[in-house]
Amino acid sequence: MNKADYPLFILASLLIVISIVFSYSLSIYTVTIYDYNQFHFFLRQLIAGIISIFIMWGFCFINPQKIVNTLGLSIFIIFLFILILMPFLPTALINEAGGANRWIRLPGISISPEEFFKIGFIYFLAWSFRRRVVEVAKKIPLKEEFMLLLPYFVAFMLVVFLLAFLQKDLGQVVLLGLILIILLIFANRSFKIFLSLGLIAILGVFTLIVIAPHRIERFYSWWSMVQDKILSIAPAWAEQYLRVQNLPEPYQVSNSLNAIYHGGFFGTGVANGVFKLGFLSEVHTDFVLAGMSEEIGIIGLGIVIFILLAVVWRIFRISRRIENATYHLFCLGIGLMIILAFLINSYGISGLIPIKGIAVPFLSYGGSALISVSISVGMVLSISKEIPINLSQEEYLYDEEEEQKFDEDFDDEDAENEYYSPQEYEDYNKDYE
Repeated sequence: MNKADYPLFILASLLIVISIVFSYSLSIYTVTIYDYNQFHFFLRQLIAGIISIFIMWGFCFINPQKIVNTLGLSIFIIFLFILILMPFLPTALINEAGGANRWIRLPGISISPEEFFKIGFIYFLAWSFRRRVVEVAKKIPLKEEFMLLLPYFVAFMLVVFLLAFLQKDLGQVVLLGLILIILLIFANRSFKIFLSLGLIAILGVFTLIVIAPHRIERFYSWWSMVQDKILSIAPAWAEQYLRVQNLPEPYQVSNSLNAIYHGGFFGTGVANGVFKLGFLSEVHTDFVLAGMSEEIGIIGLGIVIFILLAVVWRIFRISRRIENATYHLFCLGIGLMIILAFLINSYGISGLIPIKGIAVPFLSYGGSALISVSISVGMVLSISKEIPINLSQEEYLYDEEEEQKFDEDFDDEDAENEYYSPQEYEDYNKDYE
């Protein structure tokens, strides 16, 4: 068994350390307004970070055949059951926020089941695609392909109901929907089904926005920022249909952009940010990138983003090199989860798309999000131990016993016999080395 991908472990651990530092720096206003201890968020993120690092480290030494399949399916089944059960749990066990019951309250901590469910759902897709989808011919009629994938559409509708309706979390639905569509492409499905699913997804998201007043208000807030730019390049007749008057002020996004601008290239210094002092709420969670940009500048944030992208690249690299189809799709799904969550969050805080409320993997405050993504990366680290060795890239592929055996088989006497001349022995020895 090979060694795990230790560069991936180091890069992920570095992001966790960064998140611990900013959980203290960016939460100063929140701890003041709620009269918490100044280390309230820092200590919780520190504990979650230490647990996360040890989780990833432990996975580096575990054979994936012994744990990945069992753990992946167990996470999916357990947290699917919890999500179904949450509406019926007593209020003493539930933390409600914004009309949604997303957290289970336990002594000293709160757990967000949907963060763990994402990991299980991705593994379920990878496991099931290998069994039912990958081996099916790519060129089949669209109707047959649709019937082949129908059980996954039904399963995703259940996810939509649990997350978008019960949890009121459209962002996670969009994230998992994108992962599902992309994994289908890599599971040997046709481009026709990709286009069909894309159209269905657009209609579905539109419907989920229209039926929820809070989502319409969030969309209007975003549209108020971008309608002038969009309508300036649109045909003249479009303005009478698309321009909306008296829209709500995009307070959060405006302050997010101001924080990024105030930080400039080099930032104001860690703990010296201004917009975190009541101007930008949730700055240590959903708007962590804006808060970090103000304090360490565009250059500092660029370095952090580079580390995050390096994590994603190494995960994709493992996915490309692994031979097991389930592991390949799972690693691909985890890499997509991290990069898509980062893009959705960064586009939202910069006003390019409506805000979705998705945390930045590794960087946003939150124990459930941090531990769950660390479990997923830990599983990838375990899977990386199964990457076949490329003989051309290894300098030493034999141990001392093998070298001794070689010398015994090809000693000087053998080299001089009728089968091996001295020159042949020398050439063979050079090739072996």
